[in-house]
Amino acid sequence: MMAEIPVEEYLCTRIRRTEQALMGHHEAVLRGHGLTMTQYTVLLTLAREGGMSGAQLARACGVTQQTMATVLTGLQNKGLIVREPSTAHAKVLITTPTEQGRRLLDRAYQEVIVLERALTDAFTSDEHAAFCELLDRATSILTRQTPRTETRSTS
Repeated sequence: MMAEIPVEEYLCTRIRRTEQALMGHHEAVLRGHGLTMTQYTVLLTLAREGGMSGAQLARACGVTQQTMATVLTGLQNKGLIVREPSTAHAKVLITTPTEQGRRLLDRAYQEVIVLERALTDAFTSDEHAAFCELLDRATSILTRQTPRTETRSTS
């Protein structure tokens, strides 16, 4: 029988605590701009990738298409995005940020990036590189260990 790892040494607990602190910071900053984390992520993704469909945005932001539809409606109602039919598929709406959406993203980003810089400054260059490699390795293991739900055809 393997020796139990003391609870205070659980890596998953530490990762979760770090993620909660990160999300808490971002949510507090973004709330000041009237944005949720998902709305911010959508605007950031559109700024980096250009126009995208709701399905593409859902995949990129890690949410369901139903959740993304609600997020996009909220952003559209605030005048932060426009949705227009795709030139390739008339039933697909392509989302792009408005000028107002880009300006709001820029303001929010200027506050969010302060934390990134503070974290980067907390480590030497070698520590930063090692930390990134360790986080990437942890993400890979977590992804591989996640059970897959398989859909079975009933025909």
